Amino acid sequence: MIARRDVFQAIADPTRRAMIGLLANKTLTINEVADNFSMSQPAISKHMHILTECGLVVMVKIGREKHCRANLKGLEEVTRWAGQYLVFWNQRLDALEDLLNADND
Repeated sequence: MIARRDVFQAIADPTRRAMIGLLANKTLTINEVADNFSMSQPAISKHMHILTECGLVVMVKIGREKHCRANLKGLEEVTRWAGQYLVFWNQRLDALEDLLNADND
C-alpha cells in the first residue's frame, strides 16, 4: 500500500509554498504557473502532482489546458498543529517580557 502524502510534506518545499502563494488569489494554467519558476516542465508537474495529491491544489481540465487553483482549506491541519504551540510560546514570551521589565526597574 502506498502512503498518501500529507500537507506537511507538501509545504516543506519552498517551491511548493511559492506555488500555493501564486494560486491563493487566482486560477492559473500549469504553463502560467511554470512561467514563474526557472525549472523544467517535468519538475513543475512533479511539484503540482504532490500539491494535488495532498489536496492543496485542485486541477480542472478545460479544453486542452489544466487550470489550477489553491485549496487553502487543506492548510487547516497545519494551523491546528501550530496552534497547539501558540499557548506555550505566548507564555514563554510573556515570562521573558516580565524578566526584562524587572531588570529595568
